Amino acid sequence: MHQEFWLERWQNNEIGFHADGINSHLQHFWPELKLLADSEVFVPLCGKSKDMLWLHSQNHAVLGVELSPLAIAAFCKENDLTAKTTEHGAFNLTQINNIKLYCGNFFDLTPKELSGINAVYDRAALVALSAELRQSYANHLKNSLPAGVKILLITFDYNQQEMAGPPFSVTPTEVIALYGYWSDIQLLSSKPILEQEPRFQARGLTQLQEHVFLLTVQ
Repeated sequence: MHQEFWLERWQNNEIGFHADGINSHLQHFWPELKLLADSEVFVPLCGKSKDMLWLHSQNHAVLGVELSPLAIAAFCKENDLTAKTTEHGAFNLTQINNIKLYCGNFFDLTPKELSGINAVYDRAALVALSAELRQSYANHLKNSLPAGVKILLITFDYNQQEMAGPPFSVTPTEVIALYGYWSDIQLLSSKPILEQEPRFQARGLTQLQEHVFLLTVQ
């Protein structure tokens, strides 16, 4: 998963992908999942996202996986959270109330860890991966998630020749290719966002679409 690249990004504090606020799509579209309050939500490649706190505030249990221990330490410190960390197989497991954060490689997660998951929130995982890893990522989700799980997926769509990822361009066509044979796919939103993203303008993009999908695992 190009582990050294991401570990170095966190080590050097080169984390432009981190959003300080709560994602507006998460707040707007989460009711579409129609989850019970005590549902467990999986956040892959979670970083130190405050979206996890928002999900927790909705009375959901949260399970995140993150490669960098610096990201998990920052999440706890910046939000003044008291955590307990133990070893759990290939991972170090940090627990804060109803939030569990696995520090390690996403691909080491097994169906056992994800057996209680009711939903997945993917704002920054799929788009962080190169094309060959995106297929492996989707396959691992397919083999690990229970049937009926809802996935709220957010992707960027742009001319990959204008900017090298991450974040990478993931078109609706690719989403269908990755997920369509094992999940139902609904496109909730698709809109241009380049005017609101000066950092992507500075990297040379001339157009940028953001797509929001709701997937249901079959």
